[in-house]
Amino acid sequence: MRNYDLEFLKRFSLVIGFLALVTLALIVLAAFLHRSLPAEVSPAAQARVQARIAPAGAVYAGATGAAAQAAAQAAALAAASANAAYGGTLDGKVIYDNLCGACHTTGVGMAPTLQRAQWSARIAQGNDVLYRHAIEGFTGAGIMPPKGGNPGLTDEQVKATVDWMLGNLQ
Repeated sequence: MRNYDLEFLKRFSLVIGFLALVTLALIVLAAFLHRSLPAEVSPAAQARVQARIAPAGAVYAGATGAAAQAAAQAAALAAASANAAYGGTLDGKVIYDNLCGACHTTGVGMAPTLQRAQWSARIAQGNDVLYRHAIEGFTGAGIMPPKGGNPGLTDEQVKATVDWMLGNLQ
């Protein structure tokens, strides 16, 4: 071997040795830091802390406080009813006209139109099956998305719409 090859091997060996030492030092440091971390808080200790920092009491504001609570409850009920589709109406015609009619009028996705002949096999299965397929969705002879594709509908609204559709078959 030539002299400069030997020099290269010496320097390369020193660099590799230095990197190995740095790697070992990092492993030792990581192990030390891992051991120095506090243990996970036990549930009993956490419960004691929560009990210690819990409020000692509540504020009673008399009639004005009761009125504020009643107003807050009314606002929460209004917000909950606003989340129901179509204002929470149970009028099947309104829901059919706004949502269901898009498929059940034209037969899109093999949806049965309001022709009695297309519903006879479905009616024979019973209303509970019809309700379940309308609420949970159904894939078979056609595609019915859950709640007609509007998750804001309540189960009662879906049932009312199914009943309206069955009552208006031709």
